[in-house]
Amino acid sequence: MMSQIRRTFFLLRGGNQRSWFWSWSQFRSRSSSLFTDSSSPGLVLQSLSTDVHQNLALEDWIDANVDLQHRSVLLLWRNRPAVVIGRHQNPWAECDLRAMRKAGVALARRRSGGGTVFHDLGNLNLTFFTSKKSYDRKRNLKVVTEALRNLRPELDVRATERLDIVLDGRYKISGTASRLSRQSSYHHCTLLHSADRSSLSAVLRPSCPGIHSNATPSVPSPITNLTDHAPSLQWEELLEAMAQQYNKEFCSGSPTVLVDPSDESVFPGVGHLEAELRGWNWTFGKTPKFLVETSLQLNEVLGSVGLQVKDGRISSCRIQVPLGWVPQQLVEELENVLVGEKFCPNAAAAAVTSLLRSENRPIRELCATVLQVMG
Repeated sequence: MMSQIRRTFFLLRGGNQRSWFWSWSQFRSRSSSLFTDSSSPGLVLQSLSTDVHQNLALEDWIDANVDLQHRSVLLLWRNRPAVVIGRHQNPWAECDLRAMRKAGVALARRRSGGGTVFHDLGNLNLTFFTSKKSYDRKRNLKVVTEALRNLRPELDVRATERLDIVLDGRYKISGTASRLSRQSSYHHCTLLHSADRSSLSAVLRPSCPGIHSNATPSVPSPITNLTDHAPSLQWEELLEAMAQQYNKEFCSGSPTVLVDPSDESVFPGVGHLEAELRGWNWTFGKTPKFLVETSLQLNEVLGSVGLQVKDGRISSCRIQVPLGWVPQQLVEELENVLVGEKFCPNAAAAAVTSLLRSENRPIRELCATVLQVMG
């Protein structure tokens, strides 16, 4: 893999300033000193990966392993299409899991709070790492807004009281979330450069109706892309402007270092962090308990279902259908089989296989309809 990465550095010019990019081979040769050398108060990293779980794992690794008491870090990254939910959110309430599976859109739960966001290659993510004492989201957002003003002075961009960034006083171009640990902190934000808004609207809707939950809900906002208002704005100049403004704000002269977040020789243990973030127990099992109450549109009759879900698994199930439409013992068998199963159509389907193969047509239809409720 290393042989495929250029063993040169790149020089990009912006105005009268220069921004140096180190290649991955250069970074590996100096990685041990980069994270311990405090001669520069800041460090700018750019991920080579577009895998959402790898990039979120890299965030966790930096937060846990870099001495942020003596230096700050800016991480620039972007992902292939993915929906990223906040730590305390309900994925079934926030996104259309069925549509995501069909479109190949990944789902990830991050460590920080806040709302749900859609990522693709037209969205830039910026993560600001500092000590807990130096945590300052307004200062971080100032880096973004000042960089944009320097790039395109005609753009009216400003941070709001909710610590989002809006364009023309209305359109949201950046959302924000953060995580504070005992001594460290990180604050990350999105920046819509040229995201696919049709894909965003197609997946950011509930998977099933009738969800009652205390999980943190997202707050919808009108959005826009920077390229809708500045069509000539190139991705490369956006990256360079962010790095330059960060160095200016934090009195750093750091080059932008290209990093591979899957390289265990530089980030030991990062694979374990990635595996945890990919796992069902983290992505779905950490969902706050919730209730689903919805009607069941069956071919001949109308029924209803009530499901309690805790830790991503069905803890109770109540199904009601008209008397005589299907034998009651089959309904009770379906209720009992579902309890303890993951609130997931594939896992639940495996549990009710015998009922799905039953000679009784109504119970087959009832099983299929209940499974559809799970998204």
